Amino acid sequence: MERNLAWLQRQGPVDFTRLDIRDAGGVARWVERRRKGLGLLMHFAAQVAVTTSVDDPRTDFEINAWGALNVLEAVRRSGEKPLALYSSTNKVYGGMEHVRVVLGAGPFGGRYRYVGRPFGVSESEPLDFHSPYGCSKGATDQYFRDYHRIYGMKSVVFRQSCIYGQHQQGNEDQGWLAHFMKAAQAGKGITLYGDGRQIRDVLHIDDLLAVYEAAWARRSACAGRIYNIGGGPRNTLSLLELLDWIKRRQGRGARARRSSWRPGDQRVYVSDIRRAKRELGWEPEIGVREGLERLWTWLEGNA
Repeated sequence: MERNLAWLQRQGPVDFTRLDIRDAGGVARWVERRRKGLGLLMHFAAQVAVTTSVDDPRTDFEINAWGALNVLEAVRRSGEKPLALYSSTNKVYGGMEHVRVVLGAGPFGGRYRYVGRPFGVSESEPLDFHSPYGCSKGATDQYFRDYHRIYGMKSVVFRQSCIYGQHQQGNEDQGWLAHFMKAAQAGKGITLYGDGRQIRDVLHIDDLLAVYEAAWARRSACAGRIYNIGGGPRNTLSLLELLDWIKRRQGRGARARRSSWRPGDQRVYVSDIRRAKRELGWEPEIGVREGLERLWTWLEGNA
C-alpha cells in the first residue's frame, strides 16, 4: 500500500488523509472538508480476505459494513449527491450449491463449468452470503443500493470478480494471480486449495478502470444499478492453468502444496457481463494471455 501510494503521489496532486473509516466522526469531518463540489465517490476501503473474516468476523464487519455505513451517512448528511461507486464482490452469491456444475473437457483433468448458463452468473442470481466476508460486503452492497432508493444517492454497485494487474501485491488470501507469480519469481512454494481446477473469470485492472470511467460518463443512466463485473466467459482461468502458464513462462514450475477446499470456494464462477455491455457500453479488451504477461513483467521489475 505504501509503495502504491508513493507511486500515486508522483502522478500528480493527491490530497491524502490517513483515516480509519470505523471512526464515524472522523469520516464526517473528512467529507465536510471536501463537501463543496463533491461529484464522485469511489469506495474501496475494506478488509479483503475471506480467511481473515473467518478468524475475526467482528473486525471484518466493523470495517466492511459499519465503516461503509459511516461513509454513506457522512455523504448523505453533507447534502451533496455525488456518483457513489462501490466495489462489491462475487462472494455475495455464496457457494451457489444449487447451481449444477460438471467437470467438462479440458487440460489437467478437465475444467468445471455451469450447466445451462453459457453467459455465467447474472445480477438476478439470489444473494446467499457465505463467510463473514460475504456477509459484510453483501450488507454494504445492499446499503449502497438502498441509499439510492430511499435517499436519492446516485450509487452504483460493481460485483467484481477476480481483478489482477500491475501494482497488485497479491498474497495467499487476496490477489491470487499476483501471489502465484510473485512466489514463482522468488522461488517460493504456494498452497493449492481444493483440486486446482476451479475456474474464475479474470479481469485486468485496465479494463476495470474503463468500466469505472464508463459509469462516470453515464452517471445519470446507471444510478441505482448493480453490475456483475469480470472477464466474462471469454476470460477464464483455473489455478492449474495459471501454474502451467508460469512454468512455460519461467522455464520451471512453482512448488505447490495441496490443502483442502476453503469455505465458500466455488468450483466455478463466471460473471455474466451483458448488462454492463448493454447499459455502459463496456466489455473487456485485454485477453488472459496478454494480461498475464503484463502482470508478470511488472512484477519482475517491481520485486
